[in-house]
Amino acid sequence: MSRRTPPPATPQAEPTPQSGGTPPAGGTRISREAGDGVVATVRRGLALSPLMRQGLLGTLALGMLATAGRVVVPLAAGRTIDVGIDGPDGPDPGLVWRLALVGAAVVLATAVVSYLVNRRLFTATEAGLAELRTTAFRRVHDLSALTQGSDQRGSLVARVTSDVDTISTFLQFGGLLLVLSVGQLLVVTVLLGVISWPLMLLVLACFVPVVLFGRWMQPRLSAAFSEVRARVGRVLGGISETVVGADTIRAYGAEQRTRERVDAAVEDQRRAQVRAQTLVATSFSTGVLASGLVVAAVVVVGALLGLGGDLTLGELTTVLLLVQLFTGPVQSLTEVLNELQNAVAGWRRVLALLDTPVDLADPGAAGTDLPDGPLDVRVDGVGYAYPGGPPALSDVDLDVPAGTRVAVVGRTGSGKTTLAKLLTRLQDPDTGRVLVGGADLREVRAASLRRRVAMVPQEGFLFEGTIAENVALGREGSTEQDVRRALEELGLGAWAAGLPDGLGTRVGQRGETLSAGERQLVALARARLADPDVLVLDEATSAVDPALDVAIGAALERLMAGRTSVTIAHRMSTAERADLVVVVSGGRVTETGRHADLVGAGGHYAELHRAWAAQLDPVG
Repeated sequence: MSRRTPPPATPQAEPTPQSGGTPPAGGTRISREAGDGVVATVRRGLALSPLMRQGLLGTLALGMLATAGRVVVPLAAGRTIDVGIDGPDGPDPGLVWRLALVGAAVVLATAVVSYLVNRRLFTATEAGLAELRTTAFRRVHDLSALTQGSDQRGSLVARVTSDVDTISTFLQFGGLLLVLSVGQLLVVTVLLGVISWPLMLLVLACFVPVVLFGRWMQPRLSAAFSEVRARVGRVLGGISETVVGADTIRAYGAEQRTRERVDAAVEDQRRAQVRAQTLVATSFSTGVLASGLVVAAVVVVGALLGLGGDLTLGELTTVLLLVQLFTGPVQSLTEVLNELQNAVAGWRRVLALLDTPVDLADPGAAGTDLPDGPLDVRVDGVGYAYPGGPPALSDVDLDVPAGTRVAVVGRTGSGKTTLAKLLTRLQDPDTGRVLVGGADLREVRAASLRRRVAMVPQEGFLFEGTIAENVALGREGSTEQDVRRALEELGLGAWAAGLPDGLGTRVGQRGETLSAGERQLVALARARLADPDVLVLDEATSAVDPALDVAIGAALERLMAGRTSVTIAHRMSTAERADLVVVVSGGRVTETGRHADLVGAGGHYAELHRAWAAQLDPVG
């Protein structure tokens, strides 16, 4: 089914309520981080990644087997000394060799099991973290532009990338080690108690201060790493903002000021990182100190017990080797617990994103599809205010019959762009309803809405790729032939053919290799390919080059023919050709009618038209 093309809209932008990282005064915001405790955070994080939990029990079982294998060598060594070398019948070389071979076999088996543990762990965590990253990314796109604006764009990117990376680092290098270290400590403690309960109590007593100090340190580490994650997000936000706005920075000679701002953010991150790592170093050092002291204490007390006949040489050797298996996990645990705080800080930021309510929820299966055939539009008592601001629209009523071409005019900030966003459900009204084809947009499935209602914004956004790839975004499954046909129907075939590589011309990041007008041409072709029943244009031709204006005007006429179209217009030439003109002032619809009737009425529209005509012919 062929439809025709949108008319030239004109420049005019309403102030958007958000920019950069300034949060809105009200409405839905993305929190800095979720408020769950450490255990609750880890539990929720794992629940969000089912793939991460698959095979986890098997991995833990293999890990415990590898841990158990480590205690065989100390036991074999003690047995070798007491029975194989210093036995009642003298040395027994055969037994020594057998015990040595058993120890070697266990060491080899432990290495193989450790390899399997690491492989299973990396596979499961990467699958689970990819799942978490994808979930977080989709959540970002489910949120409205206003909600996204409550956090810096770079910080949003950090929640999906670097914050998830901290979780990956912990799970792959610390999570399993944490569990296995606790298991190893329990096994070694039991064995120490069997061999010599006084030495077991001595070992535990030496580490009591470490445990108490660690409990005191953990909340401080948590706060420090939370600050680090927040600072990382701010650095990414500041850097991404300066990269996108590089031309503006150069144009106003603001390089030094911009550099100072970014340098300050980097310095803040450095200080936060140094504070956190200083706490880490302090915590880790206490474990190292206690490990050295416990070995010295065991040697002294063990020797005294040996002299008193309460401990054999082999048992003392076993105890010393087991103590090494005890102190190693203690040192590892202090480092792992520190990494846990970093991971939890990242997890909390991701969870805060996922906890943010979706204020433009897709009704999904409970919703309806727009009816077949031409669609009318009705705005019924609509009111809307941006968070913390005055009403942008109040009590707006509007009826647009199917197939009507509407031009919405008004001064800057009058509410025109807000109306366009409500018509395409980029925002929902605070009061009233927007109905398309008789259906309230809040009850329409997103897939049906986006297929039947399309918007061409002031600035057509282009993605890295070719002209053909960017136009093809208008309809899933489009071929290059479909793209070429859409351009021809808009009268843009010659323009596309004149590009360096035709439809294969690469547009660069954000379309930077094309002029502003050319980017809009691609956006218009994308809308033509989408072939919607309702087309909303928000100053869609404001950046079109004057040399293309006539050709584009004709193409837009063809695009709009046969479909309902609403054009947010600044140039009165658009209103002159419309079937219906809607005048918006102070957030209210003050006049509606045909161009000639409104000019004759001598009201607000007539005043706007006279001012526009005077600009075109200042002498007359």
